[in-house]
Amino acid sequence: MLQETLSQLFARDLSKLKTELEAYTLEKNMWLLEDTINNTAGNLCLHLIGNLNAFVGAELGNTGYIRKRDLEFSLRNVPREELIQQIDATITMVKETLSKLSTEDLQKEYRLVIFKNTPMQTEFFLVHLSTHLAYHLGQINYHRRLLDR
Repeated sequence: MLQETLSQLFARDLSKLKTELEAYTLEKNMWLLEDTINNTAGNLCLHLIGNLNAFVGAELGNTGYIRKRDLEFSLRNVPREELIQQIDATITMVKETLSKLSTEDLQKEYRLVIFKNTPMQTEFFLVHLSTHLAYHLGQINYHRRLLDR
């Protein structure tokens, strides 16, 4: 049950991420920084893709994905269409991975310790990843409305 709910939430919010990127009037504006805005929409998108592919794909789905977190924040001017293709691939990966998890899998301790040496159940971390996605999605929405002029 929770797997299906999370799958729907991830698909909904990743689809909204595509909508946000497509809403930029000028593609180059996805990469703007100004004053106290520390992250571009493009970099936040790369971060979300990397985050989900690492923590869901590699750790739970054994996809073999190798994260390069520093590039998530240093790459610039990745074409919008390429980002959208990566989002689509991430939606597919998340759906496939979550569909293979059992209720028992969700109750197990997540393989990596992420938060200050505090173990957590897989279901807790998946809910966290969903709220992390929603948080950055909101930042991207504000970035677009402030800087896409």
